[in-house]
Amino acid sequence: MNVSLTPELERLVNEKVESGLYQTASEVVREALRLLKERDQAREQLRADVQAGFDQLPRGEGRAYDRTSGRQLAEGIKARGRAARAKKS
Repeated sequence: MNVSLTPELERLVNEKVESGLYQTASEVVREALRLLKERDQAREQLRADVQAGFDQLPRGEGRAYDRTSGRQLAEGIKARGRAARAKKS
């Protein structure tokens, strides 16, 4: 397979190899494609989660939030996200 890169992307690949993080340009491209696949999967999961939420509304399974409870919900979500990100690091 042959792939054409813009000069900017080619420089990026070369910089990654020169940094010593990767042995070859192919390794850089494989890593990039792996990350793209992860991002696509995360996006699909988010879409499924949002759809599940919309599907709950007609069944009366939704919750009403006011400004205060909405902020509390958002802060809880942020805290869980930060904790999950800290675990990955």
